[in-house]
Amino acid sequence: MTRPGSPDSPRAALMPLDDALSQLLAFAVPLADIEFVSTFEADGRVLAQDLVSDLQVPPHDNSSMDGYAVRCFDVAQALQATAPEAGTLPVSQRIAAGSSGVPLAPMTVARIFTGAPIPFGADAVVMQEDCEVLPGADGHSSNVVRIKSVPAPGQWIRRAGEDVTRGAVVLSKGELLTPAALGLAASIGMNLLQVARRPRVALFSTGDELVMPGDVAPEQMKPGAIYNSNRFFLRALLLRLGCEVSDLGIVPDRLDATVAALQAAAQDHDLILTSGGVSVGEEDHIKPAVQSLGQLDLWQIAIKPGKPFAYGRVANAHFIGLPGNPVSSFVTFLLLVRPFLLELQGVTHSAIKSIAIPAHFTWARADKRREFLRVRRNAAGGLDLFANQSSGVLTSAVWGDGLVDNPPGQAIAIGDHVRFIPFSELLG
Repeated sequence: MTRPGSPDSPRAALMPLDDALSQLLAFAVPLADIEFVSTFEADGRVLAQDLVSDLQVPPHDNSSMDGYAVRCFDVAQALQATAPEAGTLPVSQRIAAGSSGVPLAPMTVARIFTGAPIPFGADAVVMQEDCEVLPGADGHSSNVVRIKSVPAPGQWIRRAGEDVTRGAVVLSKGELLTPAALGLAASIGMNLLQVARRPRVALFSTGDELVMPGDVAPEQMKPGAIYNSNRFFLRALLLRLGCEVSDLGIVPDRLDATVAALQAAAQDHDLILTSGGVSVGEEDHIKPAVQSLGQLDLWQIAIKPGKPFAYGRVANAHFIGLPGNPVSSFVTFLLLVRPFLLELQGVTHSAIKSIAIPAHFTWARADKRREFLRVRRNAAGGLDLFANQSSGVLTSAVWGDGLVDNPPGQAIAIGDHVRFIPFSELLG
């Protein structure tokens, strides 16, 4: 008995996307190799160890404003004085960021700047806009300020350790490092980070109709020829996911050429990614080529666009075959290849998140497969639909800013809440 989605199951028995993704991720054993990289160069890499802080951040109570460090009690006492001395206190010291003051003398204030440590004894900061610097006898500013009201205890003070406490895990193993994460790592003194090795991916396209831009001018294109767009966006997507990419070009529509390309790619790559040739036509050679060299575990998924999808192994390399139609290739990469590559790198949170947004369109022709419609958010808070949802219309992926994840057999009426997956969730 064969299971839906296996290469030998009946053509009509397509595997549901969630089942295919679950099986695919089960094959994605994280790469064992790790390396150390500069924190400056670690954006987009995957952390291979927990980062534990040896210090607290900030290291001391400090001012979050330019102003005056005070004792609240002293300000209350000063406000009880008779005019014109009411609320006036002398400035006893000046504390800039990077320096340290001395204990605050009673009934005085300290001129303080953002980031400077709070002197012992002070329990609030009054920002300079709420203080009046009194003129001296010569008409210039004196070292006396007037404060008009009693501040709340702790006002404008950033407490030691309020960001990071000593011994805290600030970043966990398996996190995809972002610019903010790099700043956090640097804030606890990390100049090198232990990260997962980049996956090595071999990329090639199949199809005698494919031509590379620059090789042939548009007016010289032969009948039936098309420019190879998939190669460009797939390479860019792989690079965004931190992969080392070997671009093996275009493989002719011959079984022997496909077998030779797969054999060569399997030598020193973790993943072979192909585009085209995974359907069931006479010129689609991926399936027999992979089966002659290794095995196929997944074949065809119940989604639209993107049914022709394959996973298997060639020698020690993973193999994934994507459809040739550009939107199908783009969508299946985002939904299946992206989480697979994140899993290879040890990412622990790769689930795709969707949000509920009202549709400002109708979709009456529901398909028996799960559909992913190219849409764009509008100023009214809803979603507009790209008019042409064909799998060959790549302009839909450029115009749109996300996908509607529409269940099988589900029609959509204006106002219905649909599951929206932003491209920012899939491309970041």
